[in-house]
Amino acid sequence: MKFLPFGAIDIGSNAIRLLIMNAIEYPDETKFKKVSLIRIPLRLGADVFSGQRISNMKSDQLLHAMTGYRHIMNAYNIIDYRAVATSAMREAVNGQELIRKIQEEIGIELEIINGKQEAEIIFNTGISQYLDTKKDYIYVDVGGGSTEVTVVSKNQKLEQESFNIGTVRMLTQKEDEAEVDRFKAFMRQQALRLKDISLIGSGGNINKLFKLMGKKYGESINADELKHMYDYLQRFTFDERIAVLRLNPHRADVILPATKIFLRAFKYANSKRIFVPRMGLSDGIVQQLYQKYKEELVQN
Repeated sequence: MKFLPFGAIDIGSNAIRLLIMNAIEYPDETKFKKVSLIRIPLRLGADVFSGQRISNMKSDQLLHAMTGYRHIMNAYNIIDYRAVATSAMREAVNGQELIRKIQEEIGIELEIINGKQEAEIIFNTGISQYLDTKKDYIYVDVGGGSTEVTVVSKNQKLEQESFNIGTVRMLTQKEDEAEVDRFKAFMRQQALRLKDISLIGSGGNINKLFKLMGKKYGESINADELKHMYDYLQRFTFDERIAVLRLNPHRADVILPATKIFLRAFKYANSKRIFVPRMGLSDGIVQQLYQKYKEELVQN
């Protein structure tokens, strides 16, 4: 039995994350187990979506965080890592400048990925092995700056798309109606060609909603339950969501726009249920790193 540690860094619009995960090679199968997850609610999107650039203060915070991540990866003696940045860094006018600084001062190679690349990595979490091969699914990952969608039918990936609809974006700027319409048209198109669509939700907010509802792994959330939870959350002020519901401040504001996006997905796709496997971008990165490691092993 072998334990192979990998690192994944995700620089998102709402938070930045470092995931350390072991690929455990048993005699008959390989399993992935999280060792450490460090999440910092830096919220780069709040700067970018309102002022087009990452402020000096948050730039410094990002550099400190990446320095810490570098040391942690060294301490775990990881085999390989990948660091990616998504929506906020894509749109920041000083995004490339920050990437150069991180490379030169810290030694971490950070790459900006586009929305479709993000959707591809998210789908690469290995979730397909848990799906019913005779049914249709739409994988919806709601982030701070964008929402990534993957359509799967009969265990075959049909289509992937990214939309500039996200929780931090909704809090900091007026919604782009054209982008919402594009999301609606895309989801309705899937409803016309597929039958009995189930949604698969990923992202910190749907995980928190799943927990607030007292759901257990393997259970689903239906549209009525999610609408009831949305109405319930709206009864509380931001401060009350922290004091009464015990939500962290960086979750208490974005959970409502996230719920709204998932409710739209339910409606537009004419779906009845959503499953929450608790996998995301970082998990997909580790899966890709492991596959790369195995391929190089064979070549050598």
